[in-house]
Order: sequence, then C-alpha cells, then structure tokens
Amino acid sequence: MNDPKKSDTKQRLLDGALVALREHGVTGASARTVAAAAGVNQALVFYHFGSVDELLGAACRQATDRRVAFYAGRFAAVTSLRELLQVGRDLHVIELAEGNVSVLAQMLAAAQNNERLAEPIRAAFQVWTDEIETVLRRLLAGSPIAEVADLPGLARAISSAFVGLELYEGIDAAGGRRALDALDQLAVLVEVVDEMGPLATRLLRSRIRRSGRG
Repeated sequence: MNDPKKSDTKQRLLDGALVALREHGVTGASARTVAAAAGVNQALVFYHFGSVDELLGAACRQATDRRVAFYAGRFAAVTSLRELLQVGRDLHVIELAEGNVSVLAQMLAAAQNNERLAEPIRAAFQVWTDEIETVLRRLLAGSPIAEVADLPGLARAISSAFVGLELYEGIDAAGGRRALDALDQLAVLVEVVDEMGPLATRLLRSRIRRSGRG
C-alpha cells in the first residue's frame, strides 16, 4: 500500500527540481537548491531518487507527460498539416512564457555528456514524437505522401525541428518566424497534392515509386 506522505514528498521533489532548474539552471540544480524549492530536507533527494541527476531526469519526463496530456485535445482536433503547425506555434508561445524552453535547452546541453540525463531526455522526446506520429498517420491516411514517407522519421524531424527553432528564436526571432512560415508553405504543398484529381494522383504515385527505386 502506497504511503501518501511518501508520495507527496516525491512529488514535491519533482516539482522542486523544475523550480530549481528555472531559477538556477542545471549547474545550480543541487540537492540543496531542489530541497529548498520543495521545502524538504535535502537528504530526501537521495532517499527517493538516488541522485540529483535521477531526480532531474524523472522531473523532465513527468513534466513532458503532463504537457503532452495537456495538448492532447488540440492534437486530436487537428484536421490538416497547417493546423498541426499552428498548434506547434501556440505550444511554442506557451512553453516559452512558462520557462519550459529554457529548462529544455539546459537539459539538452547537460545531457550531451551525461547518459543518466540523456536516457530520460530521449524518452521525453519520444512522448512528443509518438503524439505527432499519431496525428500524421491520421492526416496523411490515403495520401500518396504516406506511401513513401517514413512517418516515424518525419515525426522525429518535426519534433526536433520545433525544439531547434525554440532555441534558435532566442537569438534570431525573425529567422525563427521565417522558418515556421516555410514549414507552413510545405504543408500547403502537401494539401495541394492531396486535392489533385485521381489521374494526377496516380501519376504522382508512379513517379514517386520510380524515384524510390532509383
């Protein structure tokens, strides 16, 4: 039987880890700063999670699960690639305002040479990628694009592109907006392809297949 007090302490530590990351960065997120944010004794960091890295990774994964769940309704209501990109734009604005982009940037940097952080970061990205892939499979069902596109790879490209744009926009806001506009134009192109008549669609499928064999 779960101990409610133990569960509450773990959750306070997870929440405290995110606060410490936002306020102090990865290098300043120590057992002391996390415990202070959580309002508990710092020894409890090691009792519940073993290390600060394990706690930070767990906090990142839980936060991602919550964010994906928060946007699930928006993703489910998407009916076109352009709408999917608009959700991405809205998501970016919200996550930037809440400080989540800064946390993500720091966790990515710290994970480059730290496998204990890299594994939960990969898992967190996979949650976003799986959600995007589900939407892509629904939107592209029956499209000639779906016959040749690597949808899991495309989902990874989209999720990683948005992460990169979120970080890049910090130094070049206009460039970030231009990149998003270019993605929007590609989405329009896919819609045009799907609206072509049956004969044109068959010709496109044939051309794509021949290109793939070449």
